[in-house]
Amino acid sequence: MSNTQGKPKLAVWKFASCDGCQLSLLDCEDELLQLADSIDIAYFMEASSRQVEGPYDLSLVEGSITTADDERRIRAVRDQSRALVTIGACATAGGIQALRNFADVEEFTAVVYAHPEYIATLKTSTAISAHVPVDFELQGCPVNKRQLLEVISAFLHRRPPQVPPHSVCIECKLRGNVCVWVAHGTPCLGPVTHAGCGAICPSYNRGCYGCYGPKENPNTASLCHWWREELGADQATLIENLRNFNAAAPPFERESRRQEQRDGEE
Repeated sequence: MSNTQGKPKLAVWKFASCDGCQLSLLDCEDELLQLADSIDIAYFMEASSRQVEGPYDLSLVEGSITTADDERRIRAVRDQSRALVTIGACATAGGIQALRNFADVEEFTAVVYAHPEYIATLKTSTAISAHVPVDFELQGCPVNKRQLLEVISAFLHRRPPQVPPHSVCIECKLRGNVCVWVAHGTPCLGPVTHAGCGAICPSYNRGCYGCYGPKENPNTASLCHWWREELGADQATLIENLRNFNAAAPPFERESRRQEQRDGEE
């Protein structure tokens, strides 16, 4: 389980993404220096040109699968990784680029590129877990750096990661926030969104945008019902909010498609 220095080997990989989750790891600064004393950061192109061959004890993967080359490369990464953890909305749910899953990707490329015939891309943007086995998924756009350090520590010490499964609403309560939904009638995805951001948006009197994806067992149907009945939200508002950074996360995707179908029936 180690290299010649006796340290576990860590690799960090990028697929289709903005690099924000890798930057969260770099943002650890002092903690990252301490981490480097315990592990060999063998492959992390965002931070260093150093490339040590695998196998790797732990691979962190940012980004979604959007091309045939991505599909081949993620299988190669899985083959040389003893444990594989996906980090961020792109890797765990397809990311904002998964909006293509609800439309015609050929139409998109024709509008954006002067020569779309040169573009080789898949019709969908999908999570890493749709292609290879994943040992843990850490949600967020970007991920919480403290949660990321906890996950790395947990895998290196062979224990389950301690990442709270509760919703953003709990974080609001812990911060003493007044509920923006109840107090101001502001649509908020907090009741169905995984904690991790520290309730940033509600702390500034804005509704949660669902950056951290669905919490465990989210009742998205109930949330949409109350947005509609209590806040007067229309279908477009419901669909636009569900189709954000985690548009292809199954609970959000199912409900947005249900709302779209309902819109067509009315």
